[in-house]
Amino acid sequence: MSAMPRIPALISRAGTASAVTAATLAASVLVPGLASQASAATPGEQALRVAAAKAGSPYQYGAAGPNRFDCSGLTQYSFKKVGKSLPRVAADQYNRTRHISGGSRQAGDLVFFHSGSNVYHVGIYAGSNKIWHAPKPGTTVRLEKIWTGSVWYGRVN
Repeated sequence: MSAMPRIPALISRAGTASAVTAATLAASVLVPGLASQASAATPGEQALRVAAAKAGSPYQYGAAGPNRFDCSGLTQYSFKKVGKSLPRVAADQYNRTRHISGGSRQAGDLVFFHSGSNVYHVGIYAGSNKIWHAPKPGTTVRLEKIWTGSVWYGRVN
């Protein structure tokens, strides 16, 4: 049976819902999985997209956007845009996340670079052993391979 005859009934059941809601409801019947895919993105995946959209923004120590960033400023900005609060500096961000193993990492998790117990840098994991980050003075926000094994991972809840 085609989904088309069901659309008017679905829209009428929406009652006083807005036209946008009704259109979304109808689209989800016509394109199965459309609504679930759009809403399935985790906050980390959404923050990853925000960070990637800032590619080329200049590094500036202490900057947290919207046009210039340092490493923790980029992660704080990206998560704030998707409704998640993070502290300002990388070490505090590490302490605020749920710590996970490298084998459990997913796109959108935070990657913390450390020397001993000192966290000194953070980026957002993009998959394929790469992160989006604001590296250092004289550079811009960019996608780069993880260059060391001295990393910890954290997931923003």
